[in-house]
Amino acid sequence: MASLGDLLTAAKNGVTAIGTLTQTYINVQGAQNSGLITTDTLVKLGQSRVASVSVITAGSAVGYIYDGNQVTSTTNPVYVIPNTVGITVVNMPVGLGLVVAPGTGQEVNVSYS
Repeated sequence: MASLGDLLTAAKNGVTAIGTLTQTYINVQGAQNSGLITTDTLVKLGQSRVASVSVITAGSAVGYIYDGNQVTSTTNPVYVIPNTVGITVVNMPVGLGLVVAPGTGQEVNVSYS
């Protein structure tokens, strides 16, 4: 027969596992939101994950999301932002930082973690 300590440890382990799963789910879905972006912007410095992109205004050209640590870091594209209104799931990691460069006339919003 299990002792009370064993039962409490098992319950604690279950709660910890649920908490870990919840945090992983939130990170994949995007724990943070960039707000409206209309010009090249360094959204986050360091490792992160682009969860989704919402194109609010399509503009006349596509935009890009780059893995870079400065606004001018445009050598490592990870995603092309379409110039059509809508939400797209991206789910791509970046290592240096998250740089969003909307196309001409685009207004976008990025969810990330």
